[in-house]
This record gives sequence, structure tokens and C-alpha cells, in this order.
Amino acid sequence: MLDSDYYELLQVERTADEKTIKSAYRKLAMECHPDRNPGCKVSEEKFKAISQAYDCLRDPQKRAAYDRFGHAAFRNGGMGGAQDFGSFSDIFENIFGEFMNGAQADRRTNMLRGSDLRYDLEITLEDAYNGKEVDLRIDTTVGCEPCGGSGAKPGTSARACNTCGGRGQVRASQGFFVVERTCPTCRGAGEVIADPCDHCRGEGRIDKQKSLNVRIPAGVDEGTRIRLSGEGEAGTRGGPAGDLYIFIHLARHAVFQRDGTTLFARCPVSFTTAALGGTIEVPGLDRQGHQIKIPAGIQSGKQLRVRGAGMTVLNGRGHGDMVIQVEVETPTRLSSRQKELLEEFRKTETGDECPASAGFFAKLKSMLG
Repeated sequence: MLDSDYYELLQVERTADEKTIKSAYRKLAMECHPDRNPGCKVSEEKFKAISQAYDCLRDPQKRAAYDRFGHAAFRNGGMGGAQDFGSFSDIFENIFGEFMNGAQADRRTNMLRGSDLRYDLEITLEDAYNGKEVDLRIDTTVGCEPCGGSGAKPGTSARACNTCGGRGQVRASQGFFVVERTCPTCRGAGEVIADPCDHCRGEGRIDKQKSLNVRIPAGVDEGTRIRLSGEGEAGTRGGPAGDLYIFIHLARHAVFQRDGTTLFARCPVSFTTAALGGTIEVPGLDRQGHQIKIPAGIQSGKQLRVRGAGMTVLNGRGHGDMVIQVEVETPTRLSSRQKELLEEFRKTETGDECPASAGFFAKLKSMLG
């Protein structure tokens, strides 16, 4: 059976990928493992054969040699022989070992790494336009200086945990399965501190308020996130620090509203300027006055665009646009002379001056008969 075709032993096609081969091996190994078939020589021989087949096909170099030369590639001091598994738990170590060890490393890394911090910062629209440097005070944890972040009293050091042998995980057999859980003694650290530091009580870090000077780039918007690597909480026992995330919030502006790089503003225009046309000056966030030409006969709600007078482009060049929405203002306080002039204008109205209103009333009269 040891000289049987490896692909036939694992019941897979010759084009099968690594995942398919591993799945097939796992299924067959569980069926014929000696621990599940005590005293059965046939199962033992079959298990050895599929183990040898899997050991070859799981390795890209061995598999390539086997595909080209067959079993001859491993005779006379070739690339390798059969792989022996002492117990049923070993098969799980072989199949899942990489995954379990990776998970263990991730758990320990996550445990030692400091937490990320969030800071919500409100700035004005002018600050977002120009950029700004701000001084922040953050409540966080920093590495303990006396012990250098190790958590052990100066002059001493941590030792490997006797319970888990420094792995941070302990194993327990449940039938045919092996379960891993966090070591209750070291809590997954893999080390224990017999003589903890008096300053940090073995944590390797202490609570502290930290000052930071942060540059807010021009062009930031509501919800912009700024990441400061390593400025979060310190890790436990010398682990890496987390990150600090600053979330930007914009205070409401008295004049402008923002949509991306475009600034919007409602601009009152006198009814005479609206009727006769003219020019108005609108100050922008750049502290410059922008001349806007008002065409004669403009109506309320009409929008006029000023190119390049909008918000700064974040991490780019140039600016967006400023859009002015005209609001024709009707005077509420008129002098006697102004009233006389308006009365004269009303007497001379023919309906052509305001075609929209003239058309509306004409249509209304026709509907009412």
C-alpha cells in the first residue's frame, strides 16, 4: 500500500489544490487512525500510507518531484519518507497547527498591545480652510520608566509560566478532540512576575495625562479621521502602544454651509439691484472680497458661482467654488419720496415687467371664467 498512487490514496484528482488535499486527508485520517481502530493492522497500514501521501503532496517541492518521477523521487536517499504520528492529537497538531499557533500569537499580541484612543476635536470652518496647530491633553497610559515597561521590579525579570510552559495556552483533551484555552495562571502572557514593580504594580504602564501638538491639515471635513501611530495607550509589559485617532467636527458657520469643497451662502440683494443689475462684494474664507456681477432682472433663488473661492482641497492643490444664492430683499421702510416713485412705477406697469406674475393672474382669471 505504501507504493500506491498518492492521489488515489487520498481520493483526490491530480489537479487538486492544497485545501482539497488537506480536507481529504483529514477525513481519511479520522476514519483509520489507530487510536480509533485499536489492534486493526489494516487501518494502521492505511493510516501510514495516507500520512506518507499527505506529507508528500502538502509540500510543493515534494509534490512537483512526485508528479515528475513518482515514488522513484524518494528512493535512495531522496527527499523524504513517511511521517509517523504517535497519537490522535498529533494529527490535529499537524492539520491545525499553523492556524492554532497563529491564533495564539494573535491573542498574545492583542493582549500586549495598548488600546487605541479616540479624541473628538471641534474646529471652525476657517480653521478647516487654513489648517491649524492645536495642543491636546490626552488621558492615557504610558510605559513605566522605573521598570522599563517590563512590569518586573528593577533588577529582576519575569520568568516563563510553569503552568503553560510559556505558551500562554493550556490544552485539554475531550474525547478525540484537543481544546486550547487561555492559561489561568499567566492569563495568556506566557510569563509570570514574581516580584512586580512597585511603581506600576506589574502592569508595565501607568495612567498619565499627555500633551500633544497636532497639525490639522487644511481642507479637513466633518468626520475626517487623523491617525497618530503609537500615541494611544502603552502596551502591557512592554508591548507596543496603540494609536490615537482624532475625529474632526466642524462648528456651524454663521454665513457659509459646506458640501465637499463647495461653499454655499444666501446673499440678500436689494430689489433695485435685482431689477437694474449691479455688482456686490462677498467676503470669502480667504479674507478676500469677491466681486459678483448681478444680472438685471435676477430672481430670488438664482445661484451664482465664483470659481476657486471655495474650500481648500485636502491633500491636494487649489480650492473649490463658492456658490451664492440670491435672495431679493423687499424694503420695509420707505421714505415719502420713495413711495411716490414706486406709485409712479406702478401706474406705468404694463405687465411686461413681471411676465411670470402677469401670466399667473391671466391664467387664474381664465379658470374662474
